[in-house]
Amino acid sequence: MEQFTYQIGLDEDDERLDKWMSGAIAELSRSYIQKCIKNNEVFVNNKPQKASYRLKVDDEIIFQIPEAAQPAIEAENIPLSILYEDDDLLIVDKPKNMVVHPAPGHYSGTLVNAVMYHCKDNLSGINGVLRPGIVHRIDKDTTGSLIICKNDLAHNHIAEQLKEHTITRKYRAIVHGVVAAEEGTIAAAIGRDPLNRRKMAINERNGKQAVTHYKVLKRFGEYTYIECQLETGRTHQIRVHMTSIGHPLLGDEVYGTRKSPYHLCGQTLHAMVIGFLHPRTGEYMEISAPLPAYFEHLLQIMEP
Repeated sequence: MEQFTYQIGLDEDDERLDKWMSGAIAELSRSYIQKCIKNNEVFVNNKPQKASYRLKVDDEIIFQIPEAAQPAIEAENIPLSILYEDDDLLIVDKPKNMVVHPAPGHYSGTLVNAVMYHCKDNLSGINGVLRPGIVHRIDKDTTGSLIICKNDLAHNHIAEQLKEHTITRKYRAIVHGVVAAEEGTIAAAIGRDPLNRRKMAINERNGKQAVTHYKVLKRFGEYTYIECQLETGRTHQIRVHMTSIGHPLLGDEVYGTRKSPYHLCGQTLHAMVIGFLHPRTGEYMEISAPLPAYFEHLLQIMEP
């Protein structure tokens, strides 16, 4: 059981306890957090408080996050955009606003629910009932290609390639500002932000090494269209790395420091290309997910 401990800062004064926690622990829904508060599982200064409690500077919050339940995840008839499929693998083009796998408070409407309906019983079981077939993930508001493993052989092979950093992963993004260099590499460790648990950050002391290569595809007046290729796959890697060099992703509500003039749902980030050795044949495959319509539209209206 993981313990969550946090001390409230000046910028968080007077925020509701339940609202603050739903932002601080993004993997849990607000309704689930409210239930935990109601059950006296959340302590403020060693005392249980109501969901409506207004936080004060220096309040200490302690929450024993319950172990993930193992419910019977239901298959759901949710349409999938399939890029490739055979007896071992399924490559899907994940849309925006879809969570990859179930978590407390989010047991339906996920990619796993959709994949279970499509694949029936043909999914690897290595990650248990909450994550059948899932060997890697992308953020809820990131679109693009994702590998689903139909059996343990495929899962083990793809997981090994991820571990060895031999899988090709190319993303497309639009960032704020004009990126001066035609290309570059960001090599900086990423870990939990010690000042804000809601975020990841460059953390050389406690983070894990992360490497992102980027190149400019097109420059606009106030934005740059880029391609990023990952060597590693840390949480929020591209978002953190590009922010660290002064070019946060357009639409990023967590790491962005500049408002977007466009009506967007999260960051403009698309997992376009994924390349790997097929787990059964050993053949190198490269699958590409087309840019989503909203992304294409942005590029068009940004043209001078």
